[in-house]
Parts: sequence; structure tokens; C-alpha cells
Amino acid sequence: MLTAIVLIDADASRIPEVAQEVAELDGISEVYSVTGDIDLIALARVREHEDLASVVADKLGKVEGVLRTQTYIAFQAYSRHDLEQAFHIGLD
Repeated sequence: MLTAIVLIDADASRIPEVAQEVAELDGISEVYSVTGDIDLIALARVREHEDLASVVADKLGKVEGVLRTQTYIAFQAYSRHDLEQAFHIGLD
């Protein structure tokens, strides 16, 4: 599984609509509205790099109101939640 973090600059008048449309795309697992220099952060989870290109360039980039995206591919996930689950089931 390949995970990518996509930073999205959106038309300010369409942020809720853009977020909803992006969230409905196959390959997008979550979308967050955030403060700061960008408007939305989307998490893409796909099987292959080619699938990521399809999700970000072919679909997400064509959503009306998306002005610009920056995509970061995750190499390794570190999560307190994952560690707590591992200890809960008795793994060392």
C-alpha cells in the first residue's frame, strides 16, 4: 500500500465543495480542512505508483476549485495508535 499526503490550495469560495468532491474520489481515504498556507490535506492510499498518478493528476487535479497541489509520498508510518494496538494484542 502506497500512502501519499496531498496539500491542496483551493478557491476560497469552494473549500467545502472541493473537500467533499475530493473525499469521494477512489483512492482518497481522508480530507482535512486546515489552517495555514494551504486549505486542505488529503490522504491518498493506493496499491501502485500508477494509481497515485491517476488519483492526483487525473482526478483530484481536475476537481473544480483545486488551484494547486503538492504531493508527498510516505516512506514509513510512525503512529502511537499503531504501537498501542501492537502492545494490546501482546506483541513485543
